[in-house]
Amino acid sequence: QVQLVESGGGLVQAGGSLRLSCAASGRTFSTYAMAWFRQAPGKEREFVAAISWSGGSTYYTDSVKGRFTISRDNAKNTVYLEMNNLKAEDTAVYYCAAKSGPHRSTYDWEYNYWGQGTQVTVSS
Repeated sequence: QVQLVESGGGLVQAGGSLRLSCAASGRTFSTYAMAWFRQAPGKEREFVAAISWSGGSTYYTDSVKGRFTISRDNAKNTVYLEMNNLKAEDTAVYYCAAKSGPHRSTYDWEYNYWGQGTQVTVSS
């Protein structure tokens, strides 16, 4: 069982930056691939970024490539999402998710555990 708690969301102007954190409970964090998803009002949840259990492999949706960076610190049981040059279209609730096994995935149904979400609002 893994519990995930996101933090770091907030209101920022377009072009600004935020760093989201997701703290995981349990001793087996390093055996889970992790990802960030987001859901904007009136839209379906979408994949943002994923990282393998070792941190050696990452993947991003096209709209955030070059602006967002996913990373993890297995000693601290935490995964991060560094978001730069934010745009109004990045406004959404951001969710952290954990998937058993080493390999990252872009599919939400492969993720076993989810956090409660953190709101990111970008004003234009």
